[in-house]
Order: sequence, then C-alpha cells, then structure tokens
Amino acid sequence: MQRAPGEARETLRTVFGFDDFRPGQEEIVAAILAGRDVLAIMPTGAGKSLCYQLPAIVENGLTVVVSPLIALMENQAAQLRALGAPVGVIHSNRDRDASVADWRAAAAGETRLLYMSPERLMTPRMLGALRNTRLHRIVVDEAHCVSQWGHDFRPDYMALTTLRDHFPKIQIAAFTATADARTRGEIAERLLAPEAEIFVRDLDRPNIAIAIEEKAKAKDRLAALMDGHRGEQGIIYALSRKDTEVIAADLSARGHKVAAYHAGLDAETRNERLNAFLSEPDLSIVATVAFGMGIDKPDIRFVYHHDIPASIEGYYQEIGRAGRDGAPAQAVMLYSGADVARRMRMIQRNEEDGGARAETRRLDELVTLCEATGCRRQALLAHFGQASGPCGNCDNCVAPPELIDAGDGARRVLEAVAQSGAIFGAAHIVDILRGADTAKIRQNSHDGLAAYGVGANLPATHWRGLIRQMTADKLLVADATYGGLSPGPEASAVTDRMGPYRMRKPSARKAGRGERRRTASNAAEVPLSPGDQALLAALKKRRLELARERNAPAFVIFSDRTLIDMAEKRPNDPESFGAVFGVGEAKKEAFCETFLAVIRSHDSDAGM
Repeated sequence: MQRAPGEARETLRTVFGFDDFRPGQEEIVAAILAGRDVLAIMPTGAGKSLCYQLPAIVENGLTVVVSPLIALMENQAAQLRALGAPVGVIHSNRDRDASVADWRAAAAGETRLLYMSPERLMTPRMLGALRNTRLHRIVVDEAHCVSQWGHDFRPDYMALTTLRDHFPKIQIAAFTATADARTRGEIAERLLAPEAEIFVRDLDRPNIAIAIEEKAKAKDRLAALMDGHRGEQGIIYALSRKDTEVIAADLSARGHKVAAYHAGLDAETRNERLNAFLSEPDLSIVATVAFGMGIDKPDIRFVYHHDIPASIEGYYQEIGRAGRDGAPAQAVMLYSGADVARRMRMIQRNEEDGGARAETRRLDELVTLCEATGCRRQALLAHFGQASGPCGNCDNCVAPPELIDAGDGARRVLEAVAQSGAIFGAAHIVDILRGADTAKIRQNSHDGLAAYGVGANLPATHWRGLIRQMTADKLLVADATYGGLSPGPEASAVTDRMGPYRMRKPSARKAGRGERRRTASNAAEVPLSPGDQALLAALKKRRLELARERNAPAFVIFSDRTLIDMAEKRPNDPESFGAVFGVGEAKKEAFCETFLAVIRSHDSDAGM
C-alpha cells in the first residue's frame, strides 16, 4: 500500500480531525501527492472528497475542482471554510461580486481549492486566466458525467476532454462512485495521461439488505415498510417533484414524520428541511434523486424507491446513502412495467441530446436486475466488474423465488402481440389474453383474435410479471415512444421450442400493517445509552441553532458522526474536545466552548 507522507497525516488530524484514513483513501492521496494522474472509483460514503481536498491543503498551489451540482459545490465549500481551509466557488447562479472576490483570492495565491462549474471553467477567458495562476491540478468530480456511456452524461462535461490540450503539464484527477468498465475506460481515455493510476475500491455494502418488489398499492406498501422503522430516518425517492409532495402528504396523514424535498422549493425551505433532517432523529425525507449528495449522515436506516431509478449506477448511488455507519440498513425498490414505460417516454423526450440509445441500454440493464432470480448483490456488483458470491442479505437469497414453467404462456404472449399488430402496450396485451371487455378491445375488434381469452384462467398479475420478464430477457422489446410491444431478438428461442422458459412465480404477498421486512437489517439503532441519546439530542439542538444563525446547513457545523462521538466521549476541556472524531483545530477554536457548555448543562441536569 502506498503511504501518504507525514505532512498529509498531520493535516488529516489537525484540519479534518481524523486520526486515520478510511480504507482506500491513503493510497489515492499518496498517488496524487506524488504528481500522478488518478482515476478513483469509490463507493458512496467512502470519503472520496477528502482524497483531493487534503492534498490541496497540504500543497502550496491552486486546485480547481469541477462539479456538476451547484448544491454539492456550495456544501463542500461551506464545510471546508468551517475547517479553516481557503476555498472559493464560481458558478452561474452565484452573486457576481462573491464570484469575483473568490477569483481574485485564487489569482493572488490566497486560495487552495476553487470549485467551478464546467461551463464557467471552459470559457476561453477563464482558461487563459488560469494559465497565469499557480494552478497545480484539476479535479473532475462525478467524472462519469464525461462519458457518453455513463449514467448521467452532461454535454457541458464533454468540453473537459480538451483540458489536457489546454494544460499539458497539469495533473488531472477524476473521481466517481459509479462507473462500469466501459465508462472507466472512456473517462481515462478522455481526461487522463496514459500512465494514470486507476483505483477501483471494493464497492460492496454488505450491511444494506436489498429487495426489489412488484409495485402494487405503492403508498400502502411504503407506509407498511416505514411502520417497521418508527423512530428512525430514511429517504424515499420519487421520480417527480409532484410525486414527492403527494407521497409525503399521504405518509404524514398515516402518522409518519416526513417532509418533501425537491428543487422546486425555495432555498430557505430546502435549507430548513435539510437541517431538520440532520437534527430530528425521526424525520424522513421524500425527495427527487439529487437529495443526499454531499451529506455525510451515517445513520440513515432505509432508502425506498417509490419509482424505479434511471440506471443501475443511479440505483447503487442512491441506496449507498443508507447505513454509512456500517450498521444494518434496508433498501427496497418498488418496480412495475408502467414505471419502465414512463422512463422510456422520458428518454424519448430527451432524445435531442444524442444519449437516448445509451439511456435505453442502461434502463434495460436495470430491468434485468429487477427481474433477476439469483442474488441481487451478486448481479449488482457484477455490473461494475466485481465478482462476489451470494450475499445472504437480499430478497432472492433470503427467500429464493419459486420458478415455474412459462414456455406456453410466453408463446401465448408472443401470439397476442403478433395478432394485434405488434403496436400495443403490455396492459392491452394482458386484456387480450384475459378476454377483457374494454372499449379498446371492441374498437380494434380484438375480441375476434385467436389469442383473445386464452389466458383467462390466470390473474392479470401473472401475465404482467411474465411480460416484464420477457422484456428483460429480450423476448419482447418496447417501443420508446408509446411502449408498444413487438417480438425481440430472443423470441425465436421460445417460438421454435429450442429450450424451456421459466419465470418467477408471481407473489401473493399482501403487506400488513407493522410489517418489518428487514432480515439482518433490524438492530439498527445508534449504539448509545439512553443518557447518551438525550445528550445527543441536546447537541443536535445546539448545532441547529448555530446553523440557523449562520444560515448554513447543520452538517457544516458538525456531522452526526462527530456529535455521536461527542455524546459517547463527553469531553470536558479543550484537549479532550479536540480528540473527538471530526474536530480539527479550526472547529475546536470556533465551537469548543459552546458544545462543552451543552455537555456541562446536560450532565448537571442529569445529576452526573
């Protein structure tokens, strides 16, 4: 293992307040400090930001950090300022005077880290100005955005592929949590020197119990799942802003403490809800997918998807926000063919960016994961090129699905598709098979088809499940615009009877109130005594007050992990306060007395 120099370790302790690196961090820091180009693939919550922040603070030069998300830039900059690190931010949504002041500080050599959006960095004027600074390196965060194969390709990021031409002698480091082998290769080819060092860390998060379920009565199911997590916190992801509001209102009406969070809210409301999430131990958030990026909250106990994500990469990143403390956590995705069709329509609407084919491929990969009958985690890690055995902590491992012969049923589906002209979606094909009497059936004279009613003896759930699995197995393909089904490239294997075709037996499960579908992820409470829990609540209350005074997110003051350590250690003087996890010199000076006062007051009230 490459070891970081002593100065880096000292900075880790005095600035960041950490006694040691997390697994995988030290080698990356050492490679960056040695001047090599680096591509680092690290799981969500592994601490990738520190890998480029620490070298920037150690060295006497400027590091430019490119990020696609304004909120992420602002959060990281606020955290660094609280550590006493010289940092600036430039993006189009920021006040011009503030951006100018940060640029002047960087040009004068007073700034170590300068966060910039890609569109501001890649202007001729900015590129020219940077040549006259002590530019030491450029860091591309969320580097999968540069790859057309990546799950979140951004056209603005494509311009970054010319960075090597503009700065041939400048070190470039790229970081992401989600990139398969093809995406990694494209990132390295487009951004880095040929001799770049590539780090791919263990992506497994074995403490997260994974389940993917058929979507039925989704609001009831979410409420039942949350009944098993009362007093705990989690995130429920939904596809649209409107969905977050509707779901939050429904869960609140059922007695759950939740709030909606999305980009349509004003900044003050978003900040208030984020601070509440960080300060109140039982508040959950219903959010669109950006929520959670850059927030180091270790004790999120569950992540639920009301709607399917856009890709396996997005899914991995989102569930990775649960259980960062290593304690058991739960991830449940609700999945339906209607969700897939909705995603396909979104892809079609966005076709003008040229990425529709790649987006469709990524959605197909996710559908395949959803329909998998083997270990979910094994399939998930294999997508990123990591081999593993069955995990024992996913729904398919805990309760292996029963497989039934579906060859005849698959042939009936294909016959119904062909006889109706291969232009209708799954719902209508199911109606044909079940002999439904609908206006659409009558209008198209489909009650006269040979396939009409041949599947009336089986429930609609059986046929919907079979059609989803056939789509995942490429026996059927869905039209991107309207979702119309047609025979796929593998259909002949069934129609020509070249082998058996088996499907998962449809589940008859009905979720009950209070159900705790949590396998190994049950004992998830923070391991604190009742007295320590009370102190932790007091510390969070004071943190929230300080955050409001500064109009900043609460985690900028201290992370939950720091407050938990503080509640356990109960420091009583500046020296012991400085030994708390995440307390560096700047935060010790700024916050020591106020938090020591909270501890003294709590202990006095408790008679300790």
